[in-house]
Amino acid sequence: MLEQPLVSIIINCYNGEKYLSKALDSITLQTYKNWEVVFWDNRSNDKSAEIFKRYKNNDNRLKYYLAPKHSNILYKARNDALKNASANFIAFLDVDDWWLPTKLEQQIPMFKDSQVGLVYGNCYIFFEKKNKKKLYRNNKLPTGKILNKLLKDYFIASPTYVIRKKALQSMSYNFNNNYHIIGDFDLNTRLAAKWKIECVQSPVAYVRVHGQNESLLNREREINELKIWYNEMKNNPIFLNQPNLNEVLLMATYLEIMKLILENRFKKSLSMIMKYPLSLNKIKLIIALLLPSFILKKIKNY
Repeated sequence: MLEQPLVSIIINCYNGEKYLSKALDSITLQTYKNWEVVFWDNRSNDKSAEIFKRYKNNDNRLKYYLAPKHSNILYKARNDALKNASANFIAFLDVDDWWLPTKLEQQIPMFKDSQVGLVYGNCYIFFEKKNKKKLYRNNKLPTGKILNKLLKDYFIASPTYVIRKKALQSMSYNFNNNYHIIGDFDLNTRLAAKWKIECVQSPVAYVRVHGQNESLLNREREINELKIWYNEMKNNPIFLNQPNLNEVLLMATYLEIMKLILENRFKKSLSMIMKYPLSLNKIKLIIALLLPSFILKKIKNY
């Protein structure tokens, strides 16, 4: 039997005590055993470090690192954690998400093709308040050279992907230190421009929605980061030639209009909707504009 290649699992943590044990249990229960955890403590002031060190005391595959100082930018902290990853394959798990037991066992063999730089998978979205889950994607997920498809509809969920370190090293930079929300999108679209992408079609992880997710709390930042990204990539020859590049700007505009609707800025919202191209998203915006505000504000994940 061939030896399993080592996988470095990056966990960036800031005050994650509520969910951390669930995330760690999902790693220790992996059927794939050759892994290490790089736990990057971003100066937590809760019991996160204490919880992790209890696990660490029972398993030397878990490694603890304390950030020299707290970082307010997630993907700057991701890069700091990455410096301590020693494996040829790298995975990421946020403290509020968790993996299914056969995740790594299913994904790592897909790297036998040397042209594959990233392997992702389907997942479940878990709505904590309702205690319900739903399958993230019902249709078959794309594989191969998928950059143009990612620009139209970014479908790589954060806790599902594993990256070949060689692919990461082929990038001019890893995560963008200036991004707090769209770092995964930025990195993985750049990877898709150079490498083949593979996928496990069945769910490999759970993504928890609990109302305090960074993407839900920082819509304005997400909008601004998407616009910055678009303006940078429209000067990149590879991205410029992708028919769906403009879809990224449209998504930023969609999120901006929805934010205006939630702020009851009717005239500004209506003006921007009128200029928005005819599409399913335009219909969603019109419906949102007509909904009573108290109903709309219950919709957190738009």
